[in-house]
Amino acid sequence: MGSSRRTFVAGAAAAAATAGGAMALGAAPATAAPTAKAPAPAAGLRRTAQESVAVLGGGVAGLTAAHELAERGFAVTVYERRALGGKARSMDVPNSAKGGRRPLPAEHGFRFIPGIYHNLPDTMRRIPFPGNPNGVHDNLVAPREMMFARTGGREDLRMPIPWPGHQPADLTLDDIRRALTGLLETAANLPAHESAYFVNRALVFLTSCDERRDNTWERTPWWDFVRAERMSKDYQRILAIGITRNIVATKAEEASTRTVGTLGEAFVLNALGRGADGPPDRILDAPTNEAWIDPWVDHLRSLGVDFRIGWTVREMRYADGKISAAMIEDPGGVRRTVTAGHYVCALPVEHARPTWNAAMRAADPQLARCDKLRTDWMTGIQFYLTERTPILHGHVNLIDSPWSLTAIAQAQHWPDRDFPADYGDGTAADCLSVDISEWDKPGILYGKTAKQCTREEIAREVWAQLKASLNDTGKTVLRDSTLHSWFLDPGVAGTGTPNPTNEDELLIHPVGTFHNRPAAATKIPNFFLAGDYVSVDIDLATMEGANASARAAVNALLDRAGSTAPRCTVTPLFRPPEIEFLKRHDRTRYRLGLRNALDVG
Repeated sequence: MGSSRRTFVAGAAAAAATAGGAMALGAAPATAAPTAKAPAPAAGLRRTAQESVAVLGGGVAGLTAAHELAERGFAVTVYERRALGGKARSMDVPNSAKGGRRPLPAEHGFRFIPGIYHNLPDTMRRIPFPGNPNGVHDNLVAPREMMFARTGGREDLRMPIPWPGHQPADLTLDDIRRALTGLLETAANLPAHESAYFVNRALVFLTSCDERRDNTWERTPWWDFVRAERMSKDYQRILAIGITRNIVATKAEEASTRTVGTLGEAFVLNALGRGADGPPDRILDAPTNEAWIDPWVDHLRSLGVDFRIGWTVREMRYADGKISAAMIEDPGGVRRTVTAGHYVCALPVEHARPTWNAAMRAADPQLARCDKLRTDWMTGIQFYLTERTPILHGHVNLIDSPWSLTAIAQAQHWPDRDFPADYGDGTAADCLSVDISEWDKPGILYGKTAKQCTREEIAREVWAQLKASLNDTGKTVLRDSTLHSWFLDPGVAGTGTPNPTNEDELLIHPVGTFHNRPAAATKIPNFFLAGDYVSVDIDLATMEGANASARAAVNALLDRAGSTAPRCTVTPLFRPPEIEFLKRHDRTRYRLGLRNALDVG
């Protein structure tokens, strides 16, 4: 997923709008049994233990593929270079545990599992968790509100997230005053004709046929689609720059309208209660590994999945029209030849591409097209505080921050975790998790980009930008005296030097990206792709996309293997039937070379 946390801004915008595999090593046989005993397959399924699968990568895509394959009787070994869960995992802050407590929990970035997702929630329901009838899915909780934080003394725009059964957050009279002031200030600075025009552009996209979306809108930058150049600064900041930078981690001037529009449409429908798995905003009620990844790995081991942690895929070997082996470096640095009947490549695209040789690219041109896919930096930092932060009960988007920050105070959403007593040294009471989306613009402290700053400077800069957005209207939300410590994703290295690196970049979506995203099935008969860069219905690099692509890869593998096992369900984004006739009408207009009927230019 790339990680889905970047999509929460789309949900916020929508809410606002509705309110106004087992392998052989060396000479061992390819059908060697996994280290854990696989259970008998479900009734009616043909046992396919002779069919071995190497799943290369243990993130959401790899774990999903292993899950679906193991349930269908395949012998699966997962090879993961670092840690299971990939970018979705949480991690321990080194040397932070004192007095028998757990280490402070950290992460690549906060989790976000909105109601527009259907495939990932289905998997979560099938992961057992003690006391939960719906497995780890029952560990999802719904924040009640969100906020756009402004700078320069302007009140922040705080909004409830409408959903049946939601209890509004407790409000003081001052909270109500500030909410109304923020709403009116935003409305006053956004001319009525600009609001009306943006709504029109949303309706144009909503009623556009698939051909227009896949061609015209895929080649149109969001900035141009919403005519941002001729609009006010607030229009540009909120509706053009803010949405694209935080949703798709790319610039509005180049972001695909198809991608931004598809996600925006889905969130509007979610906020309206149409075709949703649940509320527009959902997060986990505990650190990610505790609430999801660890139970998932335990369940997969019970299904017979073998995990090789610290094994790095270096090269795929191609001979006689198929993959003959994978060259994988073990934790001791020794290269091993791994053979299997089938291979599911579930590595992030930037790590997958170096393993595909010229012969593979010639055998399937879509692999070569993946070289055109672009990735960018979007990375998390956590601030641990000695008291609970009173920002709000949900996510905050600091839309005026130079580094495009988004954040959430997490401890309030972990009801069964006593943060001071259970974690760290007993004095950290909260975790403020922040995502940095913009790494190439100067900050406010040092005048340097995030990549030019040292790790310490990054922490100070982010903290300063948080305070500039949250402490600027007379209410002190963040105090230096409460700052316990901080943790920056270790995947980032070399900042402040000429060669900064990031092991966990995310796929971005400039115009034309859709046409370079590969299918899960390749023309190499025993090679399949799973990952957030693979083409699926949700046109964004997300955990949902990683999960859906893994299901598609397993289905393709089942077809190639001639398996009688049932195929994985792959649920597309909801399409409101009431709009389909308008899309059919637009298809006729598109084929005649005419604009969408609502397009006023």
